[in-house]
Amino acid sequence: MKIAVDAMGGDFAPKAIVDGVKLASKDFPNLEFILFGDEAKIKECLDGENKNISIIHTTQKIEGTDEPVKAIRKKKDSSMVRAAQAVKDGDADALLSAGNTGALLASGLFVIGRIKQVERPALLSTLPTIDGTGFDMLDLGANAENTAKHLLNYGTLGTFYAKNIRGIENPRVGLLNNGTEPGKGTTLTKEAFKLLEADETINFIGNIEARDLLDGVADVVVTDGFTGNAVLKTIEGTASNMMKLLKEAITESGLRGKAGALLLKNGLLGLKDKMDYEKAGGAVLFGVKAPVIKSHGSSKEQAIYSTIKQINRMLESNVVGQLVDYYQKESETQTND
Repeated sequence: MKIAVDAMGGDFAPKAIVDGVKLASKDFPNLEFILFGDEAKIKECLDGENKNISIIHTTQKIEGTDEPVKAIRKKKDSSMVRAAQAVKDGDADALLSAGNTGALLASGLFVIGRIKQVERPALLSTLPTIDGTGFDMLDLGANAENTAKHLLNYGTLGTFYAKNIRGIENPRVGLLNNGTEPGKGTTLTKEAFKLLEADETINFIGNIEARDLLDGVADVVVTDGFTGNAVLKTIEGTASNMMKLLKEAITESGLRGKAGALLLKNGLLGLKDKMDYEKAGGAVLFGVKAPVIKSHGSSKEQAIYSTIKQINRMLESNVVGQLVDYYQKESETQTND
């Protein structure tokens, strides 16, 4: 299995990207990595023998400030576009990038292409819960606006991901809303509620509220892209600030506080691990014809490694292929009816 890697995307590229790939190549000998980018700069980060790592030189790079659609059209020889093209051509099985999110979404949609029956692919990520099990949430920003049918699609997409990647037999799917009652919400959420409730292939548990997300109220959380992105950034910001406040409280409490922190060290490290995005993997553009995964822009070696581990699970389970088969059978059934 081959992963096309945008080696020039991200705040610490190419070093952090290459270091993560080197680390993963030792643990996943079944994978081959094709690094797209400035060959000279990539080679500076490689050392020793790298049997399952190859380089394809590119002359352009998509910057974080580039307008996404224009960038993928004008920068045909960029590391991201060339990597996406390799997946489309069948030379690679998945795409990994820590670069411009909008450009990666555009590359997934316009270069690799969406699954025919999925009108709007969604950005999906596994977020932490207090008990450590996590939940999958989509859409996290691939689409600013959605219809009720899109949210129904997301229920199916999330169910497939939770089953195949996280091993949950019958994932509980919740619709994010401003109350748990069936009649709550906007026209969009009311219509989506009815569609999700009527779909027997989805284990729909009804409306859920944002305050209950970290308690593990659902395995899959469905929402529109605007709301999902806002919730994601709120969770990230809150987790980061809580850790800062905790650290400040310890350092400012004198010897007793520091002694107490020493006794609680293992517990505090466990808390940090639960909220650490570097160990959670990346965000998946789910609904396109191959795995397309966005790692955090500030990703370092460990985050890239975790994302590759996630991609390996996706490829081994053939979750995208299963999704294509599901929609194909559904389409045939509707035609026969």
